[in-house]
Amino acid sequence: MASGFFALLDDIAALMDDVVVMTKITTKKTAGILGDDLAVNAEKASGFLSSREIPVLWAITKGSFLNKLIILPLAFLLSAFLPWAVIVVLVLGGLYLAYEGAEKIYEFIIPHSEAKKVICRENLSKEEILTLEKIKIKSAIVTDFILSVEIVIIALGTVVEKELLFQIIVVSIVALTATVGVYGIVALIVRMDDLGLRLIGKSKGESGFLFTVGTLLVKALPKIIKSLSVIGTIALLLVAGGIFIHNVDFLHHFLEQWPSLLRDFTVGMLAGIVCLIFVKGVKAILPKKRVK
Repeated sequence: MASGFFALLDDIAALMDDVVVMTKITTKKTAGILGDDLAVNAEKASGFLSSREIPVLWAITKGSFLNKLIILPLAFLLSAFLPWAVIVVLVLGGLYLAYEGAEKIYEFIIPHSEAKKVICRENLSKEEILTLEKIKIKSAIVTDFILSVEIVIIALGTVVEKELLFQIIVVSIVALTATVGVYGIVALIVRMDDLGLRLIGKSKGESGFLFTVGTLLVKALPKIIKSLSVIGTIALLLVAGGIFIHNVDFLHHFLEQWPSLLRDFTVGMLAGIVCLIFVKGVKAILPKKRVK
């Protein structure tokens, strides 16, 4: 009986060793999408009043955890019983990402919404601030859902030939690590200015190491957020293009001679433009039907 117990411990130890190895491999394969996730969500979580940054970020983080709880069991079920449905879900998610990326570029060229700017104004009522926060939080959680699907599917693809328990352990670890890691870094980014102000307050006069570092953090935050907005938009289109190229047969050899990044961006941008035109057209038609 004792020998059987120790044999069980050996099996568990061997399983955990394999889990650690495969988790490392899977994390490397999802590193690109994790970088995209960071850029997108850092931009989504910014633009709020300083006092509201952490509550808003926590709301988005809770939404991200809920996304994972929904996605993980569905991914395992689809992979086991309806593998073709995984591709369908990925492509639909890619269409949403492409649309959002194209819409951000459209809004930059033809501004038509002040929602992102007005949320920082001090003269808004509490109800207005909460309403605008809810809009942005919802958008961030929806985007997180799409990116989480991509992370989970990529992770699942690396262990798809393993037994179910092994898949569940590895993919779950990668998914939860993604949420904790991404939103932990996002929290550090959006609170950079507060840390900088504290360092400046602790410095002696307008010189010294603390003052220099604090000033650098305060000045760097707006530039980082602005750059992340651009990176996030590019990331959306790159991820979308990659989804289409790898999962839509007739696109496998489309622009094959181009560098992969440029190819992914171009395909994502073209798909985004088509989706944007379609959505704008539907929105233009719907009001006319209501008037009738």
